Amino acid sequence: MTATLPADTTPVATRRFLGDLDHPRQVVEHITPNWFAAVMGTGIVANAAVALPVHSAALTGFATVVWVLASCLLVLIGAAFTAHWVRHPDQARRYASDPVMSQFYGALPMALLTVGAGTVHLGVPMLGQMAAVWVGGTLWVAGTVIGVTTAIWVPFAMMTTERRPEVKALPAWLMPVVPPMVSASTGAALLEFIPEGQARLGMLSLCYLLFGMSLVLGMMTLTMIYARLLHGGVPVDKSAPTIWITLGVVGQSITAANLLGAHAGLVFGGDKAPIAVGLMVFGIVYGLIMGGFGAAMFTLAVAVTVRSVRRGLPFALTWWSFTFPIGTCVTGLSALGVAVGSAPISDLAEALYVVLLTAWVIVAARTARGAFGGRVFLPA
Repeated sequence: MTATLPADTTPVATRRFLGDLDHPRQVVEHITPNWFAAVMGTGIVANAAVALPVHSAALTGFATVVWVLASCLLVLIGAAFTAHWVRHPDQARRYASDPVMSQFYGALPMALLTVGAGTVHLGVPMLGQMAAVWVGGTLWVAGTVIGVTTAIWVPFAMMTTERRPEVKALPAWLMPVVPPMVSASTGAALLEFIPEGQARLGMLSLCYLLFGMSLVLGMMTLTMIYARLLHGGVPVDKSAPTIWITLGVVGQSITAANLLGAHAGLVFGGDKAPIAVGLMVFGIVYGLIMGGFGAAMFTLAVAVTVRSVRRGLPFALTWWSFTFPIGTCVTGLSALGVAVGSAPISDLAEALYVVLLTAWVIVAARTARGAFGGRVFLPA
């Protein structure tokens, strides 16, 4: 999310497709992992629509269209990213070793998990239930394996690689540690398709293990980021939108805690039913407490964004940071509202969805415009 686009005053009618590039092959020369944030930001619009307490045929149809778009983006960006590694391996390795860009390798598994969740929720009419569950499950397994790898590999690389003195804690540091939390929340929807008994218990246990892994790593990272913001100032210029990433671990963890609690009854019944009740209560209490922290971070992110806009916020791929984190807050509030039975919480989720949709339309339109001319494919 580092490529900044200079102002383009060329009329759309006279602009040539990929006219800003010397050659079309440049499209894949700088396809960095942060491009997968476009898949995340698009897919969460569909998944958040499904999670809303209101349901209608129109909303489901819209969510399905957006999920198909996210799926197409995943294929296209995945192919371009593969071509980037094949044709420009030295450049790809430089990006992978960069202390900032390497953080965005966490976007790849989250893109897989987001599209996979949409497949389970929205793909049945198009694919059939069995195919939708198999595709969604395969994407969940791939996203989980890659996500756990990034959660360990990226911090390990930072610990063992000599870093430049100016590299300090950034909101982007959360990108590699959040994927296991996304696995925990999206894995809840797969529980009903897992055979009863030890297999289903193992799946639920795995989801809670992933929840714990991401939560502890995420909160430690959040502490460092918050301290850096207090002592070193907020991100500026093209990096300013990344402060919204801090909401990702908040919203996603509330989503996971409540969805896992809601599905715990599929695992614990009979004499063990109190365990399911306890997990549901845990999700509610956790969601209310973390929701307070999320409100503070949301207000801080809004203040930083308003300040940056007033100073002239340039468009960059970092703008996709406005989408996925807000989407996780929508899914978290939706799940919490259902668990508590609170109409105000559900209403807040609906209001935030409008914010998410507005942000997505703006960012997607600016990205599409930059992609048509080729500007977004050039390095900063």
